[in-house]
Amino acid sequence: MTTQQFPVNFLWGGATAANQLEGAYQTDGKGLSLPDVLPAGKQRMQIVNQPDFDFSIDEQKYFYPNHLGIDHYHHFKEDIALFAEMGFKCYRFSIAWSRIFPNGDDAQPNEAGLKFYDALIAECLKYQIEPVITISHYEMPLHLVKQYGGWKNKKLIDFYEKFARTVLTRYYKQVKYWMTFNEINSAAHFPIMSQGLAAANGANDKKNIFQAWHNQFVASAKAVKIGHELDANLQIGCMILYATTYSYDANPVNQVATMKANQENNFFCADVQVRGHYPAYTQSLLAKYNLQFTDLDYTTEELELLAHYPVDYIGFSYYMSSVEEVTQKDHESVNGNLMGGVRNPFLKTSDWGWQIDPDGLRIALNQLYDRYQKPLFIVENGLGAHDKLDANNYVVDDYRIDYLRQHIQAIGQALADGVDVMGYTPWGCIDLVSASTGEMSKRYGFIYVDVDDQGQGTFKRYKKKSFNWYQQVIASNGANLD
Repeated sequence: MTTQQFPVNFLWGGATAANQLEGAYQTDGKGLSLPDVLPAGKQRMQIVNQPDFDFSIDEQKYFYPNHLGIDHYHHFKEDIALFAEMGFKCYRFSIAWSRIFPNGDDAQPNEAGLKFYDALIAECLKYQIEPVITISHYEMPLHLVKQYGGWKNKKLIDFYEKFARTVLTRYYKQVKYWMTFNEINSAAHFPIMSQGLAAANGANDKKNIFQAWHNQFVASAKAVKIGHELDANLQIGCMILYATTYSYDANPVNQVATMKANQENNFFCADVQVRGHYPAYTQSLLAKYNLQFTDLDYTTEELELLAHYPVDYIGFSYYMSSVEEVTQKDHESVNGNLMGGVRNPFLKTSDWGWQIDPDGLRIALNQLYDRYQKPLFIVENGLGAHDKLDANNYVVDDYRIDYLRQHIQAIGQALADGVDVMGYTPWGCIDLVSASTGEMSKRYGFIYVDVDDQGQGTFKRYKKKSFNWYQQVIASNGANLD
């Protein structure tokens, strides 16, 4: 197979999220955010989706790992220096909304929160690392969930617009690359993270999910408008979760199911944000849930805003592929990324049951580029695994190197296919708290952080074997993957 040389300006780096690594959850005026009330453990999502979940903190009953993260808030200079040592060209991170507007509806931003990001961005630029900022990454001020009911409430459009205007205005001269919402389409499976919706406040009513999406689409378009008015050259993208989806067999029934699954799970949110209008299959999709488009609260002005301010590029996460099989045959199932499904007999799985499919990344890149003809940015990809420090405080993570090598090779093949790929930022470039399970033991990083699932440890940072491997990948611009 032909592998194209990576472009000279290819953005190699890594990715994190504020709520999963910063810690300092009530420091310097920060308000509570949604992840601050999510308990640790594999039952995290089941607990949150109980009808009586009240978004409160019960430290007698649960541990809350996002309160500590990896204490990046106090270690960011050390962490950025390690990223620079690896040779990062960019670093994708997010701004914690509740650091800037502690309640979300505050009249004025919290200057102490802004000063933290002043310092973080300055530290990146000191090493010629391009910041890539996600404006909202799986968090929102808890007050917006409890008082307003999350993104199903149209008032959040104005609160987000104010937040986006604040950070874009403050940082547009230093930061060229932005994304409006992390994995916006993930609400099809777990709306708590991106929309602030659980069973207790309306997640089981699909009308709320689609209304929340519409409100987020409008908010995203407003952010694009603000950014482009500040500087027409700013690159403001959407960000979606993408799982390449196969039919289990050639049965046309499964082929149709795969088409429908792709529309709902992979394309719907991007279709609106990239093309600027709702796709032709929208009514068919809504009808699946006994809804019509007219059931949603929208205005002509909002639809015009979507049309005038589409995103500049598509950021996406890719961890695994999935299989559609609807003929009710008895198949072995598999879990992954909070989405279950039929096991693909041709693929191996990670420690957490995620199906490892580098060829699926090449397919994803081709599918997305064929559909949208906009630059693509792989802003999450990686292997969560049980890493163990040896006696020398070293992790021999050959399994991670193998995973990343195969996926980088797939990117090279997609480049040879003619796909425009901007960059690659593996997820959790430094170990952090898992979003789905609240575990530290599910580690992705090139850098090991000595803290366990109960928040115990020295918080010291140690380079894994993959650290030096990725360093040579970047130094060779993807040519040396050995």
